[in-house]
Amino acid sequence: MKRLTSIAVCLVLAVQIVVTQSQPNSQSAGDLARQARSVLAQTSGRIELEGLSKAVEVIRDAWGVPHIYAETVEDLFFAQGFVAAQDRLWQMEMWRRTGEGKLAEILGPSAIERDRFARLMRYRGDMEAEWKSYAPDARRIIESFVRGVNAFIRISRDRLPIEFQITKTQPEEWTPGACLTRMAGYVMTRNASSEVLRAQLVHLLGTEKVAELLETDPPKKLEVPVGLELSGIDRRILAAGSTASASVSFPSGEGSNNWVVGGALTVTGKPMLANDPHRTIALPSLRYMVHLVGPGWNVIGAGEPTLPGVAVGHNERIGFGFTIVGIDQQDLYQEETHPQDPTQYRYKGEWVKMKIEKEQIKVKGRAEPVEVELCFTRHGPVIYEDRKRHRAYALRWVGSEPGTAGYLASLSLNRASNWKEFLAAAERWKVPSENLVYADVDGNIGWLAAGLAPIRNGWSGLLPVPGNSGQYEWNGFLPFSELPRLYNPPSQVIATANHNITPEGYKHEIGFEWAAPFRFLRIAEVIRSARRRFTIFDFARLQHDEVSLPARQLVPLLRGVKVEDQTLHEAIDLLVNWDMVLSKDSAAAALYEVWLTKLSTNVFRPLVPESVWPLVKGRPSLTTLIKLLKNPESKYFGPDPKVKRDELLIKSLKESLSDLHAQLGADMERWKWGDLHIAEFKHQLSTDEATRAVFDLKSVARGGDGNTVNATGGANFRQTSGASLRQILDLSNWDNSIAINVPGQSGQPGSPHYGDLLPLWAEGRYFPLLFSKEKVKRNAKQRLILEPKSSRQ
Repeated sequence: MKRLTSIAVCLVLAVQIVVTQSQPNSQSAGDLARQARSVLAQTSGRIELEGLSKAVEVIRDAWGVPHIYAETVEDLFFAQGFVAAQDRLWQMEMWRRTGEGKLAEILGPSAIERDRFARLMRYRGDMEAEWKSYAPDARRIIESFVRGVNAFIRISRDRLPIEFQITKTQPEEWTPGACLTRMAGYVMTRNASSEVLRAQLVHLLGTEKVAELLETDPPKKLEVPVGLELSGIDRRILAAGSTASASVSFPSGEGSNNWVVGGALTVTGKPMLANDPHRTIALPSLRYMVHLVGPGWNVIGAGEPTLPGVAVGHNERIGFGFTIVGIDQQDLYQEETHPQDPTQYRYKGEWVKMKIEKEQIKVKGRAEPVEVELCFTRHGPVIYEDRKRHRAYALRWVGSEPGTAGYLASLSLNRASNWKEFLAAAERWKVPSENLVYADVDGNIGWLAAGLAPIRNGWSGLLPVPGNSGQYEWNGFLPFSELPRLYNPPSQVIATANHNITPEGYKHEIGFEWAAPFRFLRIAEVIRSARRRFTIFDFARLQHDEVSLPARQLVPLLRGVKVEDQTLHEAIDLLVNWDMVLSKDSAAAALYEVWLTKLSTNVFRPLVPESVWPLVKGRPSLTTLIKLLKNPESKYFGPDPKVKRDELLIKSLKESLSDLHAQLGADMERWKWGDLHIAEFKHQLSTDEATRAVFDLKSVARGGDGNTVNATGGANFRQTSGASLRQILDLSNWDNSIAINVPGQSGQPGSPHYGDLLPLWAEGRYFPLLFSKEKVKRNAKQRLILEPKSSRQ
């Protein structure tokens, strides 16, 4: 199996602010801290606001989750927008600017290309079809949400969060279009990056070698599309998109887990559902938790702070969660352009004029805006032009279709009350593609794959395709009813972890790149081997499980390998007698992880020319490495493959010991995986000692890795992705449900909820996800009444 490229990019929409463009900070940490506290939003008492029709009650519990009670739907979502802005305005402003292509206004010329790309990705189709694709009342909800955001901005102009003061910027008022941008969906669907990589490697190594290094699941013969010119295809094609949405990384340790079991397997006799979406570990969190109660609404969970509703959680009748599905939702087209007019491209023997739009980008430090050209072929936006070779590269992706603003389908999902309604709501879910799991209070459980799946007749989508012949066109999308699904299976168990979810004999090719199956297999192993019924606490332990299935296969290869060096002998003993648990206090785990890194390099590097290694490094999957090492062949290891394999095992171990001696000392017994493997919580604006003291939070030692259920992946042993959010839902009593959202609900330094959930998260603990009004009131910490502004004033 291949790791899932459609989630190979960290969704870091928050912007790296160039603070050096502002005046150097001369304030002490104490001054900054006082300043941050002085502008915290009001979360108790009463606030009068224009735009409300009736009073809204907002109760924040001990963990910073706002529970919003409104008498009208419009007031409910007005309040959600207002409350989200109270906690996350800086983050929301950066995300909005990223999605709308307006970063250069505050960052200067360095952001022009980023803005240009975001504007290329904008939806340009029929707006009536766009709105109809979401819930019937989506427009009304979004307009109300935006009014709430703007209400907070208006009353806070003289006491904006400290980030605005440091950067000397002002938030703009929102329009409904801010919720319809496509960048959030783009970064979760990018198969184009792997197409470019494969094309580069095929040009340098040939299809056979690339197929061996970058295996597909199911196996698919790698064929160069007729008419594709491989020369000149490189990472420059995606440079603008990479800049627009953080670095491209192929593959990545990101992913998600979810599972649901029926009542026959739980102590309560009702289903339980667990979900931990894996995203970038960020400050503030990429998720925002909220409870929405109003006419037709009673839903609690987590979503994007910039969007109304929640994406994962539960209402009174059903619980739901998601993990990414590996549906291939992008294709890169190589267009042939006219030698004398690069705005014309060939299609079926004729020259066709590109559609050209000109836009003005405001740029900080410049008196006049910069004009940019946005070009489009029939296949989509032109993201790169190679005028020397008379080529342009256009991106065909599902985000050009109506209804593909990321996560907005949740507005329908939030109100489903049974499986039939859940199916109808899930059909609206187009981007990103997801494994949606389901449970209801009547005892039913289910799962389905949701998302637009392009139909490619006779071609795979693994490489870029020529756009001139008309041979490589999408033939619509797979009907929703033909995507995989499952309802009340006899096993009473459903689990997904970004692995290949297509059933045996499935007739459609929806993708070839999936996460390695290790997390899924471990989840299934624990559930199927249980000898008693499950409790919430069992699921909590499973979400933090750090057993390494790859280690179970790799470490035994060291048994029987002869070494004379005593230190090597001790290292082998440490590994082969290890329980294969990647706990943060484990010496063996530290040695294994460094050894694994060295092993991958020592096995794959000799297989390619040295000049190609930078492209290949980190690309072959762990499943490929395990396969080669467990069954060594002469084509990879020479005439005596087992001997050479064992030499590489020991060579890698020697190198690992050298590194660990330098980093952790000579005493193996004192090594700890958590001394190498940490999660950091650094703010974008922490650039000196004073700002670091105010904005940053303490780093924490971590166990696990990218292939354990407690997924803690990242480069250089730093956890950069994983479960910042976890939920476990108890269908027998919603008040028994638990959750965590690291590092806290608030994005405002100085708030008691800025980092209060980090200690819980670091220790594998949760807080109660309170649902009943009685429990909410009992745990209330702040009560805020939002009132319509009096007409007498």
